[in-house]
Amino acid sequence: MDTPHHPAAGAAPGAVPESTVRIVVPTPDRMREVGRALARLLRPGDLVLLTGELGAGKTTLTRGLGEGLGVRGAVTSPTFVIARVHPSLAGGPPLVHVDAYRLGGGLEEMEDLDLDVSLPESVVAVEWGEGRVEELSEDRLHVVIERAVGTDAADGTADGVGDHDVRTVTITGVGARWAGQDLSVLGRPA
Repeated sequence: MDTPHHPAAGAAPGAVPESTVRIVVPTPDRMREVGRALARLLRPGDLVLLTGELGAGKTTLTRGLGEGLGVRGAVTSPTFVIARVHPSLAGGPPLVHVDAYRLGGGLEEMEDLDLDVSLPESVVAVEWGEGRVEELSEDRLHVVIERAVGTDAADGTADGVGDHDVRTVTITGVGARWAGQDLSVLGRPA
């Protein structure tokens, strides 16, 4: 079930409300579809933070982003090179894919990557970026990927698919760029 959420109660005066959608993702192919759908909403200067345990699907979602943006090169985990730039083949923004897993520090350590220089003309997707790169932009998307726990169906699976495949993706738009943006479109299969 996809659940849009627009919290307003309790927000600080003058604060921009956040927009959130939760999507149940049963397969890697569906995760790539979510990434492709997300790419249709992105424009140069957008920052996407991806959070989730190892193997949760962060790179799979980013692969879908790359497909949706029409970028060159296979989108793979940049763990050992830290960052990869994928130029657009379709005249759109390049995708800068960063894996901050091995970086222990905050933004000061990330400054060596010159993300602040790349951000205005690129879409920047940062795996393991939470707590490290938020200062790059007041406007950003937080994507949290969680594995399903427990089972719902009588056959011992969640939503009819083995538990090991099911993920819940929560996408939250932060800042004026995402205020009023209907993120529920991300939960609709292509």
